Amino acid sequence: MIAQTFEDIFSPQWVNTHITNPTHDLVILRHILPWQSIIDQLVPSYDPQKGRMGRSLRTLVGVSVVARLRQLSDRKVIEEIQENRYLPYFCNVPDQGLLTFLNPSTLCRFRKRLGEEGIGVIEDQVFQHLKRAGAITADMMLMDSSVLESPIIYPNDVRLLYKAFGKLGQFAKQQRLPLWWDLDTLKSRWRALHLSKAEERQSYLTEFSTLFVPALDAFRTYATVLAMSDEQRARAVKLLSVLTLLDTQTQQKLAGPLHIDNRLVSLDDLDARPIKRGKTHPSTEFGTTIQMTFNRQGFMITTENCMGHPNDTTLYGPTLEAFRKRMQVSPDTAVTDLGFRSAKNLKLHLKDIDQIFMGQSTDVDAAHQDACRKARAATEGFIAVAKHLRGFGCSLSRGLKGAGIWTRLHQWAYNLKKFLQLYRNEALEESTLVKLRL
Repeated sequence: MIAQTFEDIFSPQWVNTHITNPTHDLVILRHILPWQSIIDQLVPSYDPQKGRMGRSLRTLVGVSVVARLRQLSDRKVIEEIQENRYLPYFCNVPDQGLLTFLNPSTLCRFRKRLGEEGIGVIEDQVFQHLKRAGAITADMMLMDSSVLESPIIYPNDVRLLYKAFGKLGQFAKQQRLPLWWDLDTLKSRWRALHLSKAEERQSYLTEFSTLFVPALDAFRTYATVLAMSDEQRARAVKLLSVLTLLDTQTQQKLAGPLHIDNRLVSLDDLDARPIKRGKTHPSTEFGTTIQMTFNRQGFMITTENCMGHPNDTTLYGPTLEAFRKRMQVSPDTAVTDLGFRSAKNLKLHLKDIDQIFMGQSTDVDAAHQDACRKARAATEGFIAVAKHLRGFGCSLSRGLKGAGIWTRLHQWAYNLKKFLQLYRNEALEESTLVKLRL
């Protein structure tokens, strides 16, 4: 069960005493965020008849926003709230319960309950509120893709096999089975690998593969005949399929092909893939592709996480449609780079878009060339800020689904930060400030 409404617990006297800076970022955001609208959208995620009363959605959303705004872990954000007057005020946490108001694990369960769809609801409510106020406009669409890296160790083929033995060891421990391979020999060869030269790595891959194949065959038998619960068997079957794919991949590597389709790079994040972005360093990143659009102000309009590295030319059409759907209007100008360029894309929605710039000045008339070049340069800046300052550099959630949740969490923080930047620079229209009651 969950409460469907909330009350502001701070009296005017408390606010006058403790909130001495009325233009503090958190005071402004507390004032403009559509709290009740967000809560109304999240209530269906809870059963109205079962379970004890959950924590206040107003507080859970507030804490989640603060955690992303300041790039804090679940444990750290609660510590910060307990030490700073403005944070409890923003999150609607009373003084009398401040020391015990929330356990860090509750935030994890909250995200798990909402999933990508629920987190997207919060992001959409924040976005639409700013859009209705006129803070976000659709004058120009800036499109590009980047890599949302996964939190994995730089992969190599031998390390994956060694990691696989660790997974088999966990299964053996759970089922109380003796190890069916020589652990001392495995560790000895692992140590020797780290003392070897680069040109010797292929021979070590052959050696580890020779040890792994019979171990995998034995595990295949155990996963089939051992008595275990349905949940344990499901996990064993899933692990068997992953390790079988790893064995197939290893045999391909030993056979000589340099390119392996759908290459597995981690046994913990199965959706992570090697992605080349044409940079000198690093030449390859490991994670998921993230497709983003911005407007000229720098607000992040749409995001989409894709497994692997889809061709940019195929992403342009669906991304443009997502932009048009969210803004409910076509942009006056679309700006991308050469990676999205194709004859089909140059003609897409040509009647609705005045200027389409895809990396060449001749794409647009002379009067708009300078503006389009500057917009293209600005896109790189927006992505750099997103990756290095707003949490889009590395996802701490695993898998494509986890990457989607991570993206939605940080998209609302990015846009709120952008709003505060424009507000501080007095770059917002007077009508927008009136609608937001600022």
